Amino acid sequence: MAKTGLKRLYHIPILSKALDIVESFQIERKSVSLEFLHQRTGFSKTTIYRILKTLEHRGYLAHQGDGLYRLVSLPSKIRFGFGGQSEKLPFSQAVTASLKEAAVSSGVELLVLDNRYDARTALRNAEQFVAQRVDLVIEFQIEQEVAPIVADKIASAGIPLIAVEIPHPHAIYFGVDNYRVGFVAGEYLGQCAKKAWKEKVRWVLGLDIEEAGPLVQSRITGAFEGVRSVLPEIPIEQYVRMDARGLSDKSYKLTSEFLQRHPRDRGILVAAADDTSALGSLRAVKHLKRERHVAIVGQDCIPEAVEEMKQPATPFVASVSREVHTYGPRLMQLGLALVRGQQIAPYQYVRHKLVTAEALTGGPRALSA
Repeated sequence: MAKTGLKRLYHIPILSKALDIVESFQIERKSVSLEFLHQRTGFSKTTIYRILKTLEHRGYLAHQGDGLYRLVSLPSKIRFGFGGQSEKLPFSQAVTASLKEAAVSSGVELLVLDNRYDARTALRNAEQFVAQRVDLVIEFQIEQEVAPIVADKIASAGIPLIAVEIPHPHAIYFGVDNYRVGFVAGEYLGQCAKKAWKEKVRWVLGLDIEEAGPLVQSRITGAFEGVRSVLPEIPIEQYVRMDARGLSDKSYKLTSEFLQRHPRDRGILVAAADDTSALGSLRAVKHLKRERHVAIVGQDCIPEAVEEMKQPATPFVASVSREVHTYGPRLMQLGLALVRGQQIAPYQYVRHKLVTAEALTGGPRALSA
């Protein structure tokens, strides 16, 4: 009786069923269908389907074009390398956290190295991934100029590459549609100005990240076009683009200097390439007490930006969310597909949505002319 009790205590029914499924493949030594496994085991089709999909996700099974499943040999644990943009930047932190969680769920070993927002560090990390013989590299680094060098080192070693946000040669691009998220941000800025300031806009500022390259810069291009779509009468010379490098202090300095050069101007729209820049600009606006005459939109929807948007009468009117919690699972899915030799489309765009202060607080914006 005691022995039976121990068996019952330590027996995990669903795991036992999964092992029965695996053993069925080992006995048959061929591809089989869900119906075959249902007839052989007597398990429900729903249970078998869930087990098959879990085993497929973990790389133990492959789903063929004819609908059959076959057992896949896994001689060793798959290992991915991830070069994070910077452990000091909130969005990069969120991407890393999402990817780590997804790696654990997928049974993939993940080697994480910090690129520290620095080109030379990214190059050294790429060399480390090659030396460690990882099965795939997921690269998140900001410097467009070194992207070809990083990519060449990885491609020369025969390692597949996924580039997050910044395009790299030989790589699958994973990130936002930069022009479109910029347009959404600019369009909302224009609508705010039209509603609160009766279209009286003096300046439209774009806080750019030049070293990230043309694709990321198209966020500001899109933002300017978004404003124009709502307020077409603003002269071209009133659009000003500045390189804030995606850094808070740089953005603070640029915005402060601009506002001090134009102390009496009202109706200033600020489109930032990321929330870190937007928050730096916000600090300058608050320091100079220009809150009522400025509207700011960021990108990424990091927690600090969301908290700011909840504050009454904040100039930070909106941010475009990239749904960063989806990055890890999607990157892991793409990485496993590449390692298994599947064909993947070269551009993998993530979802985005506009998050506004008005929606978060349930009340209208309090801008004034």
